Amino acid sequence: MPDPAIAAATRQVLDMLDNPAGRPCVHSFFDEKTFTATHVVHDPATRAAAIIDSVMDYDPASGRTSYASAQKIVDYVRENRLDVIWQLETHAHADHLSAAPWLKSQLGGQIGIGADIVQVQQTFGTIFNAGTHFTRDGSQFDHLFTDGEQFSLGTLRATALHVPGHTPADMAFVIGDAAFIGDTLFMPDYGTARADFPGGSARMLYRSIRRLLSLPPATRLFLCHDYKAPGRDSYAWETTIGAERAANVHVHDGISEDAFVDMRTKRDAGLSLPNLIMPSVQVNMRAGHLPEAEENGVSYIKIPINTL
Repeated sequence: MPDPAIAAATRQVLDMLDNPAGRPCVHSFFDEKTFTATHVVHDPATRAAAIIDSVMDYDPASGRTSYASAQKIVDYVRENRLDVIWQLETHAHADHLSAAPWLKSQLGGQIGIGADIVQVQQTFGTIFNAGTHFTRDGSQFDHLFTDGEQFSLGTLRATALHVPGHTPADMAFVIGDAAFIGDTLFMPDYGTARADFPGGSARMLYRSIRRLLSLPPATRLFLCHDYKAPGRDSYAWETTIGAERAANVHVHDGISEDAFVDMRTKRDAGLSLPNLIMPSVQVNMRAGHLPEAEENGVSYIKIPINTL
């Protein structure tokens, strides 16, 4: 049965390949502390822009937050006179804290994430004992995207794709001929994302990846992370569907679902948790807002003992 969401995304990519002058402009910022790539994508015709997967600086030793990394984005947006329409999150990250609310206060834009964030909120709201004041309905975000949802960025057409597996709520945003795919895939020489977080699934991740890989080979892919594969000296976060299909070390064409699940499951069993998972999830499940301050006016990050 044809996949209507992929069909819509494919049409917009092909239209953009026929009209390269109108393709989206992408400028990326890499935070080496968290190995995170934040992308600013804009329509060259209208200068309407989206900021995807932003980073708030966080010092785990002191618990202090700051915005030096996000300020670079503010400076870029203002220097280029961009009009920020969206602050997009591909998922509730477990390795960095989102700067979306602060960037919204500086530049505007609705904070959007996949509708299945409610599953993540329910799971981690329980793990962190967030209490009844923490609503688990996604209302902390301005917009919840559904699979196949069409939206626009100026004159550019865009499609939201649900790509669960790394988490239940992962979304990819295909804007013009560029796909922003979060933590589903890494550079071809590094492979794929882990699938062992609560609600994750290696089998679901494989199916989501194969869904993405059905987009046209020339589709530009912008990744959320890079860790420099062995033998590579520089960080990289842009590739193509064709390059991933040909050479991804975990999931290139010809790798079966069962083989991938076996590899991913064994690999994940030896991974430690991300260094910033405790603060990241508690903040990101709240759309980048800190936990509600307690009676002394201080906000706290909880660490569940012997739980994760």
